[in-house]
Amino acid sequence: MCLIRPGDHARCPAAKSESHVTGVIPTLVPVSDAELLNVVDVEATCWEGEPPPGQVSEIIEIGLTEVDLASGERVGRHRVLVRPARSTVSAFCTGLTGLTQAEVETGVDFAEACRLLAVEHRAGVRPWASWGDYDRKQFARQCRATGVTYPFGRRHWNAKLVFTQAHDLRKRPGMAQALTIAGLPLEGRHHSGEDDAWNIAALVLHLAERDAWPATPTDG
Repeated sequence: MCLIRPGDHARCPAAKSESHVTGVIPTLVPVSDAELLNVVDVEATCWEGEPPPGQVSEIIEIGLTEVDLASGERVGRHRVLVRPARSTVSAFCTGLTGLTQAEVETGVDFAEACRLLAVEHRAGVRPWASWGDYDRKQFARQCRATGVTYPFGRRHWNAKLVFTQAHDLRKRPGMAQALTIAGLPLEGRHHSGEDDAWNIAALVLHLAERDAWPATPTDG
């Protein structure tokens, strides 16, 4: 079985690629698709102030890292670029995420992105986690607005809440602060969906090593 270990996500160059469409970066997949946890982080169009007239915040990048809690490994790293339909990437958004309008225009539309999550990453079957509840709510909002079927199942874990409780913190930390508290490095660029999902997955494994990852989904 090909495993991707923390800090070494290119150790199996001959592994099968899961990329089939423009906007998905080729990544490594485990040979055996056991019950995995999908760790998801999204980036969306944003502005320094209010959105321009007629524009709404839309997902433009989905980062997804597959975690095998049983082996304590991050076993897959994925990125899907999503082409916005009702907004454009602002200079502020580019400064925050590194994404440009030209780059996201090479991505798939939102419906196809949700289809990829459901078909290639079994999003409706696998449990999933995100840092906070923003990602779950953004998917729900955008699915309602576009009539696209929500791709995830009901088993969702708020990793920020779990981390806060496990470390007995008074306030819920951001991802970067949580990495510092856990003594883990920030790998890649903060506010890159792909890199953030990879880092959040490291925090999930940190919690699992402390026997602090709950067996049942969180409520918020």
